[in-house]
Amino acid sequence: MNSADLGRRVGVPSTALFTDQYELTMVQAALKAGTAGRHSVFEAFTRRLPEGRRYGVVAGTGRVLDAVENFHFDDEMIGFLRQQDIVDEPTLEWLAGYRFSGDIWGYPEGEVYFPGSPILRVEGSFAECVLLETVILSILNHDSAIAAAASRMSAAAGGRRLIEMGARRTHELSAVASARAAYVGGFDATSDLAAGFRYGIPTVGTSAHAFTLLHDTERDAFRAQVDSLGRGTTLLVDTYDVTEAVRAAVEIAGPELGAVRIDSGDLLLVAHRVRQQLDELGATDTKIVVTSDLDEYAIASLAAAPVDAYGVGTQLVTGSGHPTCSMVYKLVARAGSAEPDAPLVPVAKKSMGAKSSKGGRKWAARRADEGGVAEAEVIGTGAVPEELAGRELLVELVRGGVVVAREPLEAARERHVSARAGLPMSAMQLSRGEPVIGTEYV
Repeated sequence: MNSADLGRRVGVPSTALFTDQYELTMVQAALKAGTAGRHSVFEAFTRRLPEGRRYGVVAGTGRVLDAVENFHFDDEMIGFLRQQDIVDEPTLEWLAGYRFSGDIWGYPEGEVYFPGSPILRVEGSFAECVLLETVILSILNHDSAIAAAASRMSAAAGGRRLIEMGARRTHELSAVASARAAYVGGFDATSDLAAGFRYGIPTVGTSAHAFTLLHDTERDAFRAQVDSLGRGTTLLVDTYDVTEAVRAAVEIAGPELGAVRIDSGDLLLVAHRVRQQLDELGATDTKIVVTSDLDEYAIASLAAAPVDAYGVGTQLVTGSGHPTCSMVYKLVARAGSAEPDAPLVPVAKKSMGAKSSKGGRKWAARRADEGGVAEAEVIGTGAVPEELAGRELLVELVRGGVVVAREPLEAARERHVSARAGLPMSAMQLSRGEPVIGTEYV
């Protein structure tokens, strides 16, 4: 977790107003009460997984680190807060000098998680930690939802290539974050150039139906594309008649044609017919790419089809029906005073419903059976049991306000492959069920 970030560090505005007003009003009240400086521990976790999901995937950690670094109030922001009478002058003065100076620990990006897992632990004064709640949750909830959907699709694809194509189905900035999270979850490439520019994700793309419709004939369109992009390009063959299009594609590009894309119809049936036709025409190495509102269930249904790659859009960038992970950010411990050596006191919300939480600064470890397969997520607040030593999940991310754990996105992607492989095989099932392993508190 200490190698340099290989992604392009794109300048972004301050993240300080990516928050809710009550974060600032709490700071004002705490400053006045003299409690703002109390050492505090906040944790981000979820009480449950989305219905039917067997595991969650941590994604967005790298973006959280960027957000924390960029969380500061410039003169224009302070002016806005003053004009809107959001907080008083002493609080504005405090905000003007804000920089996070605390510590952050968390599950490394790409790791899996379960209900109660302390995915992120933020520690410092109450005031500096509470301000980060909204921006941290907005990133983790979105990116982890996309990564979980991507992971399920990756498992269903069984090693076949996956292309993220959802930029036109979501907010333009969400599209970039979605491509990043999808890459962590197992996708191989994206159509979104901003994601490629910012994070170094491989990008792909050739043509849409509009390019075929632009030309007088489909053959003219294919010839223009091959002349420009080469014989290894991917030709879209379902604008008019698939059989005629495949024949024309091979005649124009030859057996060196890279791939054909199918975007409509009965994909299982059409893929078999196209594969047979390509082989009969001598294009045995030409790949078949399918798109058209795919999700993990559609991908699984095509397991027996001669498909080489899947392009996924809408269902991926919306979390395949679960666009959030319902993570929360709760105060779990705080000092009894603002004195530096004041001991921490566990605190927790009590609720009649399912919204209660457990107090105390937590550690987490994953217990495995004799075969190395995970069998429980173990969470505690005291000393880590000897038998779990070396299996702790939280790693140091920020120390004294300084990021200490930047890493290439590829590392998070590889970590997820390893983490998922350590789960019971039933984690890969798409049928509804409970979390694949239970959570134990000690």
